[in-house]
Formats: sequence, structure tokens, C-alpha cells
Amino acid sequence: MTERRQNWAGNYIYSATNLLYPETLEQVQEMVRQATRIKALGSTHSFHDIADTSGDQISLAHLNFEPVIDPVRHTVTVNAGAKYGQICEQLDQAGYALSNLASLPHISIAGATATATHGSGIHNGNLATAVSGIEFVAADGELHKLSREKDGDTFAGAVVSLGGLGVITRMTLDLVPSFKVRQDVYEDLPLGQLPEHLEEIEASAYSVSLFTDWRGELFNTVWLKRKVADGDTFEPPAELFGAVRAPVKHHPIEIMDPVAATPQFGEVGPWYNRLPHFRMDLTPSSGEEIQTEYLIPRSHTVPALEAVSRLREKIAPLLFVCELRMIAADDLWMSPFYQKDGAAIHFTWKRDWEKVRLVLPEIEAALEPFGALPHWGKVFTMAPQRVMAGYPRLNDFRALLRTYDPQGKFRNAFLDTFVFGEG
Repeated sequence: MTERRQNWAGNYIYSATNLLYPETLEQVQEMVRQATRIKALGSTHSFHDIADTSGDQISLAHLNFEPVIDPVRHTVTVNAGAKYGQICEQLDQAGYALSNLASLPHISIAGATATATHGSGIHNGNLATAVSGIEFVAADGELHKLSREKDGDTFAGAVVSLGGLGVITRMTLDLVPSFKVRQDVYEDLPLGQLPEHLEEIEASAYSVSLFTDWRGELFNTVWLKRKVADGDTFEPPAELFGAVRAPVKHHPIEIMDPVAATPQFGEVGPWYNRLPHFRMDLTPSSGEEIQTEYLIPRSHTVPALEAVSRLREKIAPLLFVCELRMIAADDLWMSPFYQKDGAAIHFTWKRDWEKVRLVLPEIEAALEPFGALPHWGKVFTMAPQRVMAGYPRLNDFRALLRTYDPQGKFRNAFLDTFVFGEG
């Protein structure tokens, strides 16, 4: 494909010359070997140039590799270009589950894990923490395999690769026994309840999301996703620290039709149809939007939210919705949650970049005292030195990338700027 292409949200046009669709591993190797510059492209859910290149992009969407479940190791090996929603039902039918999912099941597995994309839950790490093995084609076209068990700390550096390691072709993911989830939504949680009750709210369910449009001092909705065992008779309370159970179904963006949202009202269902906010079979979210997310140490959540709240008059007119989620610590070098429990403050903006780019520096300044880092795949205006300072293993990561890509075949403007500091 040679026509101009844009990302999922339509806010970024790729400059890559061609988009290549290999159908075999050997074709992937030959395409990489022949390329001067090349970059893997997933489901196009990043909002800037992290997956772009001055050369060619390569998609694994046509690579014919079916998921392989290992019942002894409790893992599944998948085509790295597959979307989460494409494998979940098969896993569930075999009696397995992934421990967590992001809000969108439409994202590619390789792209999500390479950027430390996450779901929510105080005990749940980002999606990359479920990865126990990767197979990738390095710059010379050779196939390499790394695993958590065999490669230890090096593997921890390779999982959140930001697309700089090579073209990841297969990934092995940890599985857990299949489970069921109920989702209950509450309306109008006062922001003033958080200083005393945030920990209780976040601990009240397996996965918790709080949504606000910042037009007032409250969270419009609270989404609680609870694991349900057979025979469980749990019934959630009518009130949650001032919030009340929603009488109608909600979409995270209140002006959107809730039909695309996953089932609510406590209806029990499979994990893969409750942990995401959106159904795989329908178009998610707004589409024409821009997303920003800032990750902070969990201990700073309340003062960070208070700092954002002071900017609400500038934020609210440009915003669709803002979401608060929690993520557990990990040991992955380029994860924003490296050795610290985190909180994520996520903004879904109206697609008006000229105005959004003016308010982002104010939000970033307000969050600077709390050590905020941006999500790798979403827009931000933070200075490169500030971003790089947040990653204590950055020098190790640079060395790892140079090991497999000494000539910079997989580098691009984003990596040059925010990893190598040469932009």
C-alpha cells in the first residue's frame, strides 16, 4: 500500500513511504533485511509519530499464525499483530483468561505492550507484565527469542520496546483460569470524598475507573468491575460515598450512545466482555479525538487531581472525558510504573489540536511536582529531558536497542528525541 494513511483517531498522517503486508515469517525477515528504515505498525491507536518512519511500515495483520495454548505452562503464544479482542473468546472457551485488558479490545497486542498500555486495578500491572516471551526480527533480518525465564533482566528491558527493538512477530502471554465479572456504574461521586476514601473506592473492585468532564467538583461516573465466583450472591450498595447506582446505561463520554459500552447493571458475563469499557464488535469511543495521559506515583493521586481541578475552566471546554485508573508496579525498564504503583490521569480531548496544545503545558506544569510521565503512545508537550529523567534504566535500554539495531534501522524521530536525546 502506498496511499497516505492516518491513525485511528484521524489526528496524525503517517509519512512512511509504503505499508508492507507480509504473509509469512520469511517475508518479514526479508523485508526487514532489505529496508534502510522500517517500523512496525499495529492497530494505529497511537496519537503521534511513535510508529512512523522515513522508510516503510510493516503490518503483521496478514501473518497466518493461530494462537497456541500451552496447558502445562499456562501460556498462549500469539501473532504479535493480533488484536486482544481476536483471541479472548478462544481463550475463554479453553478455560483461560488474561489477567487484565485495556479499555479498548481493538488494540494490537504488540503495540499495547510496547507502550506499557494498561487497564485498571490496584493489583493489576500494565498489559506488558503478562508477557513472558517475545520473538522478533532484528535489523539484520535474523530471528531472536527472549523469555522472562531465560533472559531475566534483559527481558525486562525488551518488553516495553517502544518499537525500537525490531519487528515483534510472536508473543507469549501468561494465562489465568477463566473468570466472570459484573460491572456496576455509580453516578456523581464528589471529588471531596477522595482524600479520605480513595483507597476504599479503588479496593472495592477488581478494576475501577472514575470519569469526570471537569465541569464540576465531582466524578460523573464510577465504573466497578468485580470478579464473580459461582454461587456469589453479592449485591452492591445503593450508594458509594455519596454516589448512587446508575439507573441508565452509560458511555464514558456522556454525549455518546452507550450501545458501544460493555454490559452494566451488574449483569454477570465473561471477563473479556466486562474488563474493557467497549465492545469489540462496535466502534469504540468518539473516534475523532485526541488522547493524553499522565502517569504518577499512586501516593500523589489526590494532590495531583486537585492540581488538575484548578485548571478545570480551561480544560472542560476542550474535553470529552477524563478518566482515573490505578496500575500496579512492575520491573520493566521503560514502563512508567517501574518499581512504583501508579495512577493514570487520562484525557480524551475534542480534536482541536490548536487549542489542546496550549492547555497541555499548563497541565504538565501542574503535575510536575508529582513526577508525572506521559503515556508513550499519546500526545504530550513535555520536554524530552524531563521525560528521559523519569527512566532510571534509560542508558541500559539505549544499549539494548543498539545491540539489535546498531545502525538505527528501527529508530525514528520519536525515539531520537525521547530515548536517545538527539532530536
